[in-house]
Amino acid sequence: MTISKTEYARRRRNLMGMMEPNSIAIIPSAREQLRSRDTEFYFRQDSDFYYLSGFAEPDAVLVLIPGRRHGQFVMFCREKDPGMELWNGYRAGPEGACTEYGADDAFPIGDIDDILPGLIEGRERVYYSMGRSAGFDRQIMGWVNSIRSKEAAGAVPPGEFNDLNHMLHDMRLAKSAAELRLLRRAADITARAHRRAMRHCRPGMYEYQLEAELQHEFLTSGARHPAYLSIVGSGVNACTLHYVANSAKMRDGDLVLVDAGCELDYYAADVTRTFPVNGRFSPAQRALYELVLRAQEAAIAEIRPGNHWNQPHDASVRVITAGLVQLGLLRGKVANLVKRKAYRDFYMHRVGHWLGLDVHDVGDYRVGGEWRLLEPGMVMTVEPGIYVAPHNRKVAAKWRGIGIRIEDDVVVTRDGCEVLTGKAPKTVEEIEALMAA
Repeated sequence: MTISKTEYARRRRNLMGMMEPNSIAIIPSAREQLRSRDTEFYFRQDSDFYYLSGFAEPDAVLVLIPGRRHGQFVMFCREKDPGMELWNGYRAGPEGACTEYGADDAFPIGDIDDILPGLIEGRERVYYSMGRSAGFDRQIMGWVNSIRSKEAAGAVPPGEFNDLNHMLHDMRLAKSAAELRLLRRAADITARAHRRAMRHCRPGMYEYQLEAELQHEFLTSGARHPAYLSIVGSGVNACTLHYVANSAKMRDGDLVLVDAGCELDYYAADVTRTFPVNGRFSPAQRALYELVLRAQEAAIAEIRPGNHWNQPHDASVRVITAGLVQLGLLRGKVANLVKRKAYRDFYMHRVGHWLGLDVHDVGDYRVGGEWRLLEPGMVMTVEPGIYVAPHNRKVAAKWRGIGIRIEDDVVVTRDGCEVLTGKAPKTVEEIEALMAA
């Protein structure tokens, strides 16, 4: 199920093929982050670093040098240390970086100040993502300045810095067959977790207890971590887009919005379902819910090669605006309301984002000032919503405090699209039947 060494090597070759001659690319790993006093947060590797190597340890630097006679892929990493490994687990060490991860050369991270400036010296260009790590930015400039200080002795510093993000992130945007297998698996686990949440939901439960049901399914299925902080917002909490307190008691008659997805082998799922705490939608809840579902269906229908990124969003806006007029929450002509964005009082976010190694994955949404055209292998979320603020006196009381979002993960295929997360129930009939059972 994991990505093969061959695929990691192909990614590195593809990136080096886009680099200018006589250049070097430098990609640092993520660093361990202190949580409190002497305990760290769970370490999660930087996505760009992992995409090119599969190497999941901190304190490492990946270097690519196209055309280097002694090897194009160089790694700096922690040395083997039996004492530290006894406490904190296995380290590959420089030898393992070569045998297990395909590095041509590998050195202890403690020797980087002595070795890396020599690899940079004489290169015309350095590819690096400046601005993501202030500490490593200073290190890079320190190495370059040390080369500049020796120009009188014949040292040749690089003349140009190029941003690595554009090339690397465009590569990450189109998923391989192996990546899609992982994304499908993460989607299936997440769909099961949402079904489990629906089955266990009862009035009087706390939101965090429903979150525990999600976590249970993630962990027992082999997904050790959620891809992001799970949102379990019942009642008016569903109107807070990034509500993560998950601390309220769920009340009979309220809806609960659950936005949660697992991360499996670094690949994310991102799914939202909204359902009644007691298992039955009220008429007002059902009316708004089915409007959001129609908007999502209209958006998904626009996902196919050759259409641009914004077409699904535009479709969702038209459906939601027309529906809000029909239900009496907006007044006026639909075209005029869309033009002046009146729907944003109820639908204030975009319909989706890229998905992959990061839950909000990399890749430009515009190219040359125009919306990017969709291509096979791109993966995106589709998540329209309606949120009626509890203090909104412009609408009837029956609508106030209702928050609904429906989100699925969708991959662009050669002739249309595939919904990866379709196993999570989302029609009113499916949800009520599952919760009744």
